[in-house]
Amino acid sequence: MATSYLTLGQQTPAGSNADLYTAAAATVVSTIAACNTTASAATATVYVRVAAASATTANALVYQQTVPAYSTSTWTLGVTLASTDKITVASGTSGAITFHAFGSTIA
Repeated sequence: MATSYLTLGQQTPAGSNADLYTAAAATVVSTIAACNTTASAATATVYVRVAAASATTANALVYQQTVPAYSTSTWTLGVTLASTDKITVASGTSGAITFHAFGSTIA
């Protein structure tokens, strides 16, 4: 089995939930980062949506965590995803937070 180490996704949500990554194969998400690019604190939310389920508090991994102005929060997780699972992100302030996912795909 071949393992590829990748930047899995980058996303800046603009007012609503946005998919950061959709697994096409078995994937391990090692780290998610949320960078606040504004002068005010903003909140970050991360959902792990098994089989593309709806984003709700039941599948929130990080929920409305405050990211200070001009700062980055990181979560080292080791989340495993199967094909069609999704990571969805949201920011409490439209366009304030850029999310990044890093990990590996296994084929």
